[in-house]
Amino acid sequence: MSKSTNKTGGFSKEERDAMRERDRELKAEARANKDRAAGESDVLAKIAEMPEADRVIAERLHELIKTCAPELAPKTWYGMPAYAIDGKIVCYFQGASKFQARYATFGFNDHAKLDEGVMWPTSFALQALTPVEEAIISELVKKAVR
Repeated sequence: MSKSTNKTGGFSKEERDAMRERDRELKAEARANKDRAAGESDVLAKIAEMPEADRVIAERLHELIKTCAPELAPKTWYGMPAYAIDGKIVCYFQGASKFQARYATFGFNDHAKLDEGVMWPTSFALQALTPVEEAIISELVKKAVR
């Protein structure tokens, strides 16, 4: 998440909204963990709510991830699409509109098996998905679940 831009040092409205969303997700998580279809339904509903630029990327990422790593279970995480193994988030998408950023983010959490040496990237800025980015993301997601 972005640092607060609130002058008082507290959380921004977007950050508070994301925390409330996460609280709702935690309550629904047990249901999604037991029912993969419920998790996917939640993800697709969140994607449908996104502005077009984010929605186009999120829809394509969702299809890519389902194809290259079907073992990942879709679920929402802070109101955004995420994909997990054993309830632990491996990768996620954060739309640019979430925190009024200039680009969307596709990232990996520490459960992703991307370790290379002592330093490696864990998130990527996305403004569009071309076949080049799709191929890179597909390979990273496959590696993350090995």
